[in-house]
Amino acid sequence: MGKDIGFSMLAAVCVAGLALGCGDSAGAKELVSNPTFISAGKDQLPGGWSVWKPVWEKAACRVQSVGEGLLVDGPTDPYAVGGAIQEIKDIKGGQAYGVKAICQLQKIANPYQTVLVRISWTRGGRLLHPAGMLVRGPIIGGDSGRFDDVLVAPDEADGARLSLEVKWPQRGSVLWKRVSVRPAAARGPRKVKVGTVYLRPRQSTPKKNLKLWCEQIDAAGKLGLDIVCLGEAMTIVGTGRSVKDCAQSIPGPATRQLGQAARRNRIWVVAGLTERADDVVYNTAVLVDRQGQIAGKYRKIHLPREEWKNGVRPGDAYPVFRTDFGTIAIQICYDWFFGEPAAIFAMRGAEIIFAPTWGNTLPDEEGRVNGESVFRVRARDNGVYMVPSVYDGNSLVIDPMGRILASNRGKEGVFWAEIDLNRRESLRWVGYWRSIGPRHRMVETYAPLLEANQEPTY
Repeated sequence: MGKDIGFSMLAAVCVAGLALGCGDSAGAKELVSNPTFISAGKDQLPGGWSVWKPVWEKAACRVQSVGEGLLVDGPTDPYAVGGAIQEIKDIKGGQAYGVKAICQLQKIANPYQTVLVRISWTRGGRLLHPAGMLVRGPIIGGDSGRFDDVLVAPDEADGARLSLEVKWPQRGSVLWKRVSVRPAAARGPRKVKVGTVYLRPRQSTPKKNLKLWCEQIDAAGKLGLDIVCLGEAMTIVGTGRSVKDCAQSIPGPATRQLGQAARRNRIWVVAGLTERADDVVYNTAVLVDRQGQIAGKYRKIHLPREEWKNGVRPGDAYPVFRTDFGTIAIQICYDWFFGEPAAIFAMRGAEIIFAPTWGNTLPDEEGRVNGESVFRVRARDNGVYMVPSVYDGNSLVIDPMGRILASNRGKEGVFWAEIDLNRRESLRWVGYWRSIGPRHRMVETYAPLLEANQEPTY
């Protein structure tokens, strides 16, 4: 299992210099013709490159050769689009390629949305997928933007289209200075064994509940899992006790017991508890690491009537947590009724969202959209894995395409799937959503979401 050192750290290593390369591409044959955009004259396009324009040419960027590279801007239209393309030959199907680029940015307000490098695999000159694959980047340092990625050509590919794209520069400009495509070593998989629990204690006590949940951690450890998700408010469910009876500090007795189970099984644990912080009570989920230490916690933000009427206070933060296998987040039950939490977690880098949930993931009945469908949509909307542990319906492991990889199907115990966090799977027409969705999000139009309702909407 590969250890995730975080994209920003990896990027810093990989893009320290294009010549150094990432994925063992240094010294390999350069496949880009004229990678530094040398031209015979200021008004001539660099050899090997072609300008691409939108069908509506009045919305085209200006593309011109300058001494330092290829300059793309939109001096008369802030919503101009345009760039340069090159057809790459000698691509071998199944081979990995290191793709790198350096550009200089001037007055680009949103580089991630505006500046793109795309590889579109071809066969016989025809695209194999209409969206291609976006290269990771830009990674910003001062006024410089760097792209660095390793992509594997489909088995049927014999060529590629390299596209340097500028979208809506808003009076700014992009100076492309260097680009490279070279054979490279493929990235290895980043496999993680992810588990969820289905367990609903009945006629129990808080003490007995903790024992039952720790037994599930032991079962997950025997399966060799890396992480397991337990239920919501674990010391309350099935006991007939109240928030007042079960609230305790974090760290406290419950987290110590959970930590002991995590440590003896060398496993990460997500667990829902009722937290008392001074005179305030929260519905909280903790993340416990392989050494049994608390690595973080999330306080439930969206509260249904059963909680706010009992005096539970909402949290106010959406943290993500770095583990030894990737970046994760936690939401709790009623949070899944709202699309915003998962979107925020994904925006902050979460690859898996765990969801201790008292509610249900019952399949759809009579055309109604129940929990199972909503969790699948949340995964698909954000390109993340979703892992709910529930008390009604099925505890699930769901992949970024919305497919159910594991389900307890009415049985009790631990259920799991091995996933590869390095896998990038494209939607049929749109492409790899994890890279495309955030770039197409129109944040500047979302201000109404930040306005509180002043009157009924129904």
